[in-house]
Amino acid sequence: MIRIAAVGDLHVVPRTAGTLRPMMAGVAGAADILLLAGDLTDHGRPEEVAVLCDEVRDLGLPTVAILGNHDHDAGCPGQMTEQLRAAGIPVLDGDAIAIDVRGTTVGIGGGKGFGGGFAKVAVSSFGEPEMKAFADHAAERAASVGAALVSPVMRAADVRVALIHYAPVPATLAGEPVELFPWLGSHLLADAIDAAGPIDLAFHGHAHYGSEQGVTPGGTPVRNVARPVVKGPYAVYTVPDGARVG
Repeated sequence: MIRIAAVGDLHVVPRTAGTLRPMMAGVAGAADILLLAGDLTDHGRPEEVAVLCDEVRDLGLPTVAILGNHDHDAGCPGQMTEQLRAAGIPVLDGDAIAIDVRGTTVGIGGGKGFGGGFAKVAVSSFGEPEMKAFADHAAERAASVGAALVSPVMRAADVRVALIHYAPVPATLAGEPVELFPWLGSHLLADAIDAAGPIDLAFHGHAHYGSEQGVTPGGTPVRNVARPVVKGPYAVYTVPDGARVG
């Protein structure tokens, strides 16, 4: 049984320095891996990232992160990625990593993803250049996630986990205004997950007022681990069944 602690939407800023780390103190005893599902800072500014690194470095278990939309706001996601990697935390962006847990290889693949909507309310690459750019970026980001999930690292893994920021299914957005769905996730992400199958479990954040559980059309369990949803510094799930244990 593999135990994965996951949380997104920490929104760390300098004034919150020192508040998160004490709540994370027990995570190494509760889980085998910690996943950080984006929006780790409010704006992705270097001073915010420095605080984040102090809060989550050396927690005693492998920790893997992706960036979210807030982490791109200051326009320096590359620097944020470098800061996190210097703190010993890999950041995925269309790639994957393998972690050994008691002889079982856990593959984690993914990236930020993007919005675009679902089914009949999904945007399409038509009309004004701005709308085309939005739709094309959604497709590009989904393709990047898909490439990560079919990479050799993932193919060789015993357990395979997807880590994204935007939601792949509308079920985990339940509770958010439906008008926001195109900005909160995309069915293209679920398509990418299902095309790579089997994926044992998928995590995302972003939807603060959403619901915790969903499933892709292909049957992959999806968990919304935005901090306001899990109501704690992290939640722990077992893989491959996705049951919450803490």
